[in-house]
Amino acid sequence: SRIMQIYLVAANALSFSLGVHAPGTVIAPRNSIEVAMVTGQQAASFGPAAIIRDLKEQLPQFPWLAEGEGSDNNKVNMPDYIQHVLAQPSAPQREAESPERTDRIRHRAQQAADDAAALRGMLVGEEDDTAWWRVARATPAGGRKVTGDDPLTVLVAGGGLAGLVTAAACHALGMRVALFEQASSYAPYGGPIQIQSNALRALQRISPTIYEELVAAGTVTADRISGLKIGYRKGNKLAGLYDAGDWLVRFDTVGPAIEAGLPPTVVVDRPVIQQILVKHGFPAGTVRIKSRIETFEDLGDGRGVAVTLSDGTKAYGDVLVGADGIWSQVRKCLHNLGDGAGGFAASGAAGGALDDAEARKLARDTVRIASKADRRYSGFTCYAALAPHRASNIEEVSYQILLGEKKYFVSTDGGGERQQWFALIREPAGGVDSEPSAEDPTPKLTRLRKEFSDSQGDADGNVWDPFALELIDASSEDDIKRRDLYDGAPLLATIDPQRLISPWAKGPVALCGDAAHPMMPNLGQGGCQSTEDGYRLAQELAAVTHTRGVPAALSKYSRIRVMRTSIVQGFAQLGSDLLVDFDLMMTIPLLGPFFLKMTQLSMPWILRFLYTPEF
Repeated sequence: SRIMQIYLVAANALSFSLGVHAPGTVIAPRNSIEVAMVTGQQAASFGPAAIIRDLKEQLPQFPWLAEGEGSDNNKVNMPDYIQHVLAQPSAPQREAESPERTDRIRHRAQQAADDAAALRGMLVGEEDDTAWWRVARATPAGGRKVTGDDPLTVLVAGGGLAGLVTAAACHALGMRVALFEQASSYAPYGGPIQIQSNALRALQRISPTIYEELVAAGTVTADRISGLKIGYRKGNKLAGLYDAGDWLVRFDTVGPAIEAGLPPTVVVDRPVIQQILVKHGFPAGTVRIKSRIETFEDLGDGRGVAVTLSDGTKAYGDVLVGADGIWSQVRKCLHNLGDGAGGFAASGAAGGALDDAEARKLARDTVRIASKADRRYSGFTCYAALAPHRASNIEEVSYQILLGEKKYFVSTDGGGERQQWFALIREPAGGVDSEPSAEDPTPKLTRLRKEFSDSQGDADGNVWDPFALELIDASSEDDIKRRDLYDGAPLLATIDPQRLISPWAKGPVALCGDAAHPMMPNLGQGGCQSTEDGYRLAQELAAVTHTRGVPAALSKYSRIRVMRTSIVQGFAQLGSDLLVDFDLMMTIPLLGPFFLKMTQLSMPWILRFLYTPEF
């Protein structure tokens, strides 16, 4: 829409005016790796935002301007206009937390984890030895016709959400699929995933059974409020006074979904999503674990692709889809990125299975890999956990961000009286926490309790809203995982005409998910955009009647998807870059209130863009 175009132009202009980087800019860490290893070293604001902050500190301060109380309206979780939306007959009705519901959701998650550990549905034993993809076909030059009896054969690298959805979508349209996952098992890891309305529609089109199973297993989060809060007392009489925990922006996600005729957002445990897709998405034996795709060869002239796994095994198919994460090996080979550009990601099927020792090594290795892989360090390290805790505001709030200088705290309902939280702190890449010791057996908890202190205040003297510590204190040291956040442009800077015409594909090989468009987690759209990728890729391949048409279909898929994912990624990146300077806005007369108002007005339009039934 025209309004969306105007907003995008304004957003990009604002990002440059504050000194943040345009989406996709590749930035080397500002400090050397040795310096970046310091625990807790924070990076300061930069660009015009830093100038404004320094100027403000040098000007005379008038304490009386900051005296008084914040508005009572900013303390109300459910304003009347949101209650009106949630009261619509088509809006989901809140099912209050109960012991029965909690037990059901947690038991389902544990059962899925047990199934994964038992390798149910995986390709093992004799079936592996006789798998169809092991045989090289004698396809003549020029290719072959694609028929119902002799369908396209699709090899998928990566068993995360992008790979599983792609495999399910291709199978649903009659293709023969094999999926290769590098992890040794689908170990339970990370927290639940928000499957937002747009992704639910894609899954519904791929398989009504998968959709129904996910909705039945999930927890609706669109039945409550979402928004931004200030983490600590901020503001003045000229720009507005805000107490710790006051709402800055409130919005609902169900209104735009209802307008588009889409189902409401749900949150589902990752192992449950994986097992539903493995069980209902394709035949048993489709997924082969301990299988990392190292290289591939385009056989040319409609004859498909030959793949080599890390153990030397060969696989053959008409199509190869790289859904192997942000450090994709398929992407490395496709774009000729050179040695060191592919790595083992802290995401996908294996990410949460990392112990602290492995995570420390990965943090150091990732700095090196990112420089080779054209990936941008976001400027944030992220601590995350799933706390087995009934949040104090669970019946009214499903998602909230507590904003502060240099950091922010995100929490969302994980279902089953659990809260998934993320603490994002701006600092150089490659940092690690101290190893546990007798003096400090819980170094991650120790740091986070200082960063979000609700009594003594943090290093800058800011006393945080108690909600952050409520969730941090409900988490164990072992459950808290840390990793640096990276993203990257769907359209990399290039003068290669082929890459401009076909951004994510070349010949019979294409990328999807984080391999194509890694993004910051602020919008919760990383997995959702991956789901849209899988749906669209399968739709384009389904129109292929001859194998020589595969490259054109993959090229069309990437052209369709690259613009939408670029916009979504830009929003997500811009959000992170602006959030940590949000507190500065709270002290500037006129600009602060205007910025807040524009953010409030823009949210419905952003959600309308995200929640489209067509992708």
